Amino acid sequence: MVKRIKRIGVFDSGFGGLHVLRFIVTALPGYEYVYLGDTARAPYGDRPQETIYAYTKQAIDFLFKQNCGIVVIACNTASSEALRAIQQEYGAEKKVLGVLIPAAEEAVRKTKNNRVGIIATTSTVASKKFPRELFKLDASIKTFQQACPLLVPLIEAGEQNSPEMVTILKRYLAPLLAKNIDTLILGCTHYGIVEKKIRAVVGPDITIVSEARVVPKKLKQYFEKHTEIETTLCVKPMVHFFSTDRTDKFQTLGSKFFGRPIKVERAVLK
Repeated sequence: MVKRIKRIGVFDSGFGGLHVLRFIVTALPGYEYVYLGDTARAPYGDRPQETIYAYTKQAIDFLFKQNCGIVVIACNTASSEALRAIQQEYGAEKKVLGVLIPAAEEAVRKTKNNRVGIIATTSTVASKKFPRELFKLDASIKTFQQACPLLVPLIEAGEQNSPEMVTILKRYLAPLLAKNIDTLILGCTHYGIVEKKIRAVVGPDITIVSEARVVPKKLKQYFEKHTEIETTLCVKPMVHFFSTDRTDKFQTLGSKFFGRPIKVERAVLK
């Protein structure tokens, strides 16, 4: 009989992945999780591809050393710039999943007029991974991207409820609304934290695809298909939190984003 000893790892460059983890734990509450936020080096969005890969590789290595049997990269920048190379490097033995493809698949299902908007970090937009994935799924879909470099720093600073946030969102979303989109992908896990504000700007008729809702559903389906992985996972409801920066700041803001108080340990990546 296979021993259930493995944990589920979740990685993000900062706090945004906590919003995704919150929904994952709600949907799949019976497992043991390890979350790592590389807050000392966040945000990743404006960094070169080789730097993003190096940082992501260090984070994934850390999580596998924490006895994770599978790791979810809850960061679109890392998913777009590093995931494929990391999957090839680790091979079939160590499972690493991203968030980009589930969001693209959901957008294809939801759009009615085949006009999909994407807001993301500068790096994710430059990679053109979302348009490519959407094109592979349905070549008739037209995509419109908007880089939003100011959103992550504001959220990481705890300013998600500031008046500046609303002003900046209106500025970023206006060009996409002018393209008559009917579906909007939140192409960065941080953006789910301000989804209600985004909804207020785009109105009720546009479908918002948030990875916080899509990824848990996809992960559950993945475990149903890959029972050889699920049967190794520890059935002990527990979450361990790690940050590469000051743990007091992460604990304060992270508790808000995760939805309940958390305790954080310091992680050193190398």
